Amino acid sequence: MRKKTDFDSLYNKGKSVGDRYVVLFYRKNSLPYNRTAFLASKKVGNSVCRNRARRLMREAYRTLAEQCGTGYDLVIIARNTINGRKCQEVTRSLRSALKRTGVIRKDEVHR
Repeated sequence: MRKKTDFDSLYNKGKSVGDRYVVLFYRKNSLPYNRTAFLASKKVGNSVCRNRARRLMREAYRTLAEQCGTGYDLVIIARNTINGRKCQEVTRSLRSALKRTGVIRKDEVHR
């Protein structure tokens, strides 16, 4: 996702789910693939902290991508509690959020 109109429509018409380390905005799209964005505001910390948060979220999503369904717009936003966390903790948090949205198929959750 790159255009402002994509983000605006997701924020206005989509739904959101929060977890300990991430907030997930999601909405169905009519594409055969997922469009994702990873955001970290200045509340997360300085540029080093924000970049690390984005890297952690990207890696967590990469490990969960094969379990996810297709056809969604996803914006994953870091909370300031993500500072100092390991990738495994962020992955667990993102998996929980994706599971509650229905993006992860229920039969693939326990892999």
